[in-house]
Amino acid sequence: MTSEITFFGEPETGSPRPFSLATRAGGLVFVSGQSAPHDPANGIIRGATPGEQVRQALAYIAGILAEAGSSLDRVVQVTMLITDPSDYAACNAEYVKHFPNGLPARHTARFGVPTEARVAFSCIALAGEGSAS
Repeated sequence: MTSEITFFGEPETGSPRPFSLATRAGGLVFVSGQSAPHDPANGIIRGATPGEQVRQALAYIAGILAEAGSSLDRVVQVTMLITDPSDYAACNAEYVKHFPNGLPARHTARFGVPTEARVAFSCIALAGEGSAS
C-alpha cells in the first residue's frame, strides 16, 4: 500500500533552503528545523533573549502545524537545537509554557548554522486537529 505524502512550504526553485517546512504522511506531521522568524525589512525581528526566541519559534511552528492539520497539543517528539549551552535553562523556562497538557519526548543538541538564531526546533506531531495551543 502506498502512503500519500503532502508537502507544506516547499522552497522555490533555486532556493538556498532545500527542504519543505513540513510533510504529512502516515498520520504524522514532520516539521523541519525552525528558528524565530527574522525579516528586518518587513519589521520582523528575532527576539533578543533565549526565551523570546523560543516563544517566537514555537509560535511559527504552531502556524506550520495548523496549515498541516495539527497543533502543538498533538506534538509527540521535539528536537531543540541551541547554539549556547548556557541558554538551556532560559529556553526550558519558556518551552514548558507551550506544552501545558504534557511535555513531548525531546532531545537537545548544540548547533551552528549561518544565522544568529540562538534556538531552533523541529518536531513530529500527530496529524488531525487537536485543541488549540
